[in-house]
Formats: sequence, C-alpha cells, structure tokens
Amino acid sequence: MYTKAILFSLIAAASAQQVGTEQAETHPSMTWSKCTGTGGTSCASQSGKVVLDSNWRWVHKVGDYTNCYTDNEWDSTLCPDNASCATNCALEGGDYPGTYGINVSGNSNKLTFVTKGEYATNIGSRTYLMADDTNYQMFNLLDQEFTFDVDLSQLPCGLNGALYFVSMDKDGGMSKYPTNKAGAKYGTGYCDAQCPRDLKFINGMGNAEGWKPSSNDPNAGVGGHGSCCAEMDIWEANSMATAYTPHSCDTITQTMCDGDGCGGTYSADRYGGTCDPDGCDFNSYRQGDTSFYGKGMTVDTSKVFTVVTQFIGNPLTEIKRFYVQNGKTIPNSESTIAGVSGNSVTTEYCDAQKIAFGDNTSFADHGGMASMSKALGAGMVLVMSLWDDHYSNMLWLDSTYPTDSTKLGSVRGSCATSSGVPADVEASSASASVTYSNIKFTAMLSTPDTPGSGSPRHRWRETGEETEEETEEETGKETGKETGDRYSYHGRKQLSRRPWWLPTLPKLAYSKVLGS
Repeated sequence: MYTKAILFSLIAAASAQQVGTEQAETHPSMTWSKCTGTGGTSCASQSGKVVLDSNWRWVHKVGDYTNCYTDNEWDSTLCPDNASCATNCALEGGDYPGTYGINVSGNSNKLTFVTKGEYATNIGSRTYLMADDTNYQMFNLLDQEFTFDVDLSQLPCGLNGALYFVSMDKDGGMSKYPTNKAGAKYGTGYCDAQCPRDLKFINGMGNAEGWKPSSNDPNAGVGGHGSCCAEMDIWEANSMATAYTPHSCDTITQTMCDGDGCGGTYSADRYGGTCDPDGCDFNSYRQGDTSFYGKGMTVDTSKVFTVVTQFIGNPLTEIKRFYVQNGKTIPNSESTIAGVSGNSVTTEYCDAQKIAFGDNTSFADHGGMASMSKALGAGMVLVMSLWDDHYSNMLWLDSTYPTDSTKLGSVRGSCATSSGVPADVEASSASASVTYSNIKFTAMLSTPDTPGSGSPRHRWRETGEETEEETEEETGKETGKETGDRYSYHGRKQLSRRPWWLPTLPKLAYSKVLGS
C-alpha cells in the first residue's frame, strides 16, 4: 500500500494542473456584512476577497511564454490530450484592473465589459467572493436573506450583469482532484446547471480532447466534458430586463459530464443531462407587468437600487424578492398571466408557469424546489459576472425568444430581436459596466409569529410607501404602535424600528468605486 501511495503521488505530480510564476496573483479585498439579531439590525463587517475565474487567465507552457491556448484553439503539441495539457500548462496570475477591468474597492466590485490590455483585449469577466486566499466564501442560504446594491444603468440590451450562487467546491476542487494544483486561489472548479463545456480545465485536467472552436466567438469553444452543479440565479439583468431563477440538479455538487450527455446550452440535446438548464424563472415582463422594471419605471434602472432575496423555510418553500430604491420598499410585481398567480417562486408557481407557457418540465424533473433546498443548505459560492451571449444574443432575457414565436411567455422584454449580437455590443458598449456593492447576508428568524422575524410578513411592507416614522436615534424612543395587526403582511402598519435596509430619509448613500 505504501509503494502504491508513493506511485500515485508521483503520477499526480507529473500530470497536475500547474500554476504560473510570471504574474503574482493578488486578490483584491472586498468587504461584506453578516447580520443577525431581531430584524437583522446587528451587522458585522466581513473581510473577503475577489478572485477571477480560471477560464479568463493566460494559460502557457510551464516555465515558458508559449501559449497553450491561443484565441479559441489549444496547442496540439502541448495539449494532445487532457492529461498532457495539465502537465504542460500553467494558469497565470492576473492584473485585475489593467487586464480584466475588475475594480474592487471597499464593499463594491465594478466589472467593465471590454478592457484593452497591453497584450490582449478582454471581454467580460466572472469573479467569486473568497473567505481567504485559498477558499471561496460558502453561503448556506436556507432561512436567510441576501441583499446587494447594483448599478446597471449602463448595461444595454444583450448584456447580462449576473450575480448568482453555484455549488462549487470550497477549495476549487483541490482536495477532491489531486491534479488540481491551482485551486480557488486561481478561480478553478466552476460549474453550473448548463453543465458548461467551454471550460479549459475540469477536475484538474485539460478539456482539450474533442475541443471544437466556436464559429462566432474568437475566444471560446466546446470541449468533450462539462461541469455540472446546482445553480441559484439571484440576479440576471441589464437595464431593460431581469429574472431570478433556481435551477435544480440530480446531483447538487460539482460533477463532470461527457459530451452531449451534459445537456444544456452547449449540447445537441438541451434536456439530456442531469441538471435543469431552463430553471423556474420570475421575469416581471414575461409575467405580464411590462412597466415594472426599466429606466423611469417602478424599479428605475437609471439609478442604483437594492435587490433583496429571501429564502424562506427549511426545507425551502419560497424564494421571495423585494427592491429598495429612494427610501421606498418595492414588492416584486405580481404575475398577471392567467392561471399563474403570485410574485415569488414556489412549487405552485413553477408548476403553473410551465403549464401556462408550455415549457419543458425539467425543473420539476430534476427535483424542483426540494433539490434547490438541498443545494442552498449545503453551501454555495457567490458569483459576480458580466457577459454577452454568443448562443442566443441574450434574447431569452430581454426580448422575444424564440424570435419567431407568438406563444405565451415568449416575450421576455422590450429589446429588439435583432439586438444583443456580441460583435455589435462589444463595439458599441465596450465601456459598459456593472457595480455590485453593499452585500449583506442576514439570518431570518424561523418562528413565524416572532416580531422582527425575517419572515416577509414581519420585515417588509407591501405598500411601497416611504416610512413616515423617525428612527430611535432621532427621537430617543420607538414611535411605532404595538397593535395586534402591526405585522400583517398585507396591512399598512409599519415596523416600530427602522430596519437596517431602509435608510433615514431623505439621505441615501451608495458605495462607489474609487476612480470610476
């Protein structure tokens, strides 16, 4: 056994996914808040870091400047197979603002769409929140509330500023796959419910075998393997449209799939994999309210606003959405589609929506809310990204898709069906950016009738009105009345103490990236 162990370690070292030494990898620091106590009023600042996904990094020959991957093709000498690729190639550190357009300051992360560096032009980015330099920050979201501020006023049709959670390994797969020597420090281990096959490395090995360069993306291609796991899309949006969407999987943790058996965007059979590629989405425009979200609308995307998502129940029963803007709490829009009621994601909503729109039932087929509940409870990694879409021009988010469809549910936003072509948006909106800031993670009290509970009927008002009462700091006492129906979800009674998420009117301050 001892001899076999030594032999295995030598083989692993000889075929490991390597780390480069040409550019030091320095993770920019980003703070966020963890809140507890009645109403989530006690918040402690957390010192996190941000790391760039490995797929964006320079991959070169170990000890040399020779590219292992140029444009959208592998070097056939260095990467004749996946094992050789892991042996011969190294992931390099990055200049976050200079090369990738990632500017992190205080509690904000600003991602610029196109960045022209000294050696190459970078398009989009995908970043993760870290607990330290070698581990991702893990979030257990059951009975929790997640909030952040977002400025996406510059994002036009065709771009997607996406903030979401995936069931990646905490260390990026280092302990699970000994050939992965880069780990979370270099942004390895990505997975999602599309089981992406455009990843250059999966499970500590290259993805060069069977690689087919993209016909319309000069930087990407599709390999023989994909990487699957559960996905909770908190926020996919531009200034024109938005959706939040849970995606279920048979196996919630990261697993590798093969070829078209991966399903999802990158495969011939979209529904042939072990994960749900469609999800159960709540898009206000698609659900019938066309004046709720956009510039000058109820949620005014020309200005900064706060996005609040509550994961209610353990096990999960409901995913609820609110917004806060200009001192007002804005409940999510109600679905006006016949047979589909409500303004949150529940099993009942998902089942009714799939029937009304005639959509595939893959969300329920792969476990639905029960599967999502397991993923949320097991711990997930936070992703902050900005991207364009070489497969469907983001029309599934902000336009009519399929473009020739007249079916109910095909209209998802007001963008033209000719919009979102990557070559067009990369040329016309190169300087577009999205800023995520002021992230807060709050424990929700599980007792339904406890005043100050995280239950939405206690912590939120559905009126959208400004709070009229003064804070305790202003008056020296609480001014709310302890009436029996003070916490009625549908009533107009107000909280006796101003919650942490509601600023003192008329002041409303948002973090800005220094130098932006």
